[in-house]
Amino acid sequence: MSLVLDLTGRVALVTGGARGIGLGITRALQAAGATVVTCSRSEVEPVPGTTHRVCDVRDPESVQALVASLDRLDVLVNNAGGAPAVDAATASPRFHERIVGLNLLAPLLVAQAANAVMQQQDSGGTIVNISSISASRPAPTIAAYAAAKAGLDSLTASLAMEWAPRVRVNAIDVGLCRTEQTDDHYGDDASVATIERTIPLGRMARPEEVGHVAAFLASDLASYVSGASVACHGGGETPAFLLVQKGLS
Repeated sequence: MSLVLDLTGRVALVTGGARGIGLGITRALQAAGATVVTCSRSEVEPVPGTTHRVCDVRDPESVQALVASLDRLDVLVNNAGGAPAVDAATASPRFHERIVGLNLLAPLLVAQAANAVMQQQDSGGTIVNISSISASRPAPTIAAYAAAKAGLDSLTASLAMEWAPRVRVNAIDVGLCRTEQTDDHYGDDASVATIERTIPLGRMARPEEVGHVAAFLASDLASYVSGASVACHGGGETPAFLLVQKGLS
């Protein structure tokens, strides 16, 4: 088998694929030769060379209409998600419901629609869920988000078993990533630099680096990888006692 990452002739759907990490994923899939369709809840300027559709990934009818509009579907990347920081003690039930809906139930909904198409294709298909390192460690101020991502990792393993052998399902547990929203979340450049010094590789990820992992998992190079949660976090988080020793706290 060739060791070239080649997605030529494949159609990929990237939810939330027009900005942030999703944009990095879209560009990586394009670079590998895929035809990419992105979607979001509102009209946005399409990424050059892609098609953009309006779709609320939490709405079954909207999702079914989107998937039905595609001639074929070889790759799904469930990227849409996120959550603002809140105090779990005071956040409303409605808030928690929406966060879990967006980060866990919506990926399941889109995956179900994609699987129905992929199971009928001779070539099957691949699904990549964008999860988070918050799924496996305490995450104060984003508790519902972290719980949803933990659920997404569990869902990934279950769907990989249910939908095999025709459909492979994997997740990427993403760490801190530099996007257009980084300064809003973490403050000025000095604050971001302090945070980056706590990451073993010394910096946050670039969106295209997450995209490279997604493209690999979608490709034939990962033909025997399914049910995996792949860490993309620069080596993890430095333990607190080492931060104190190094004067990084």
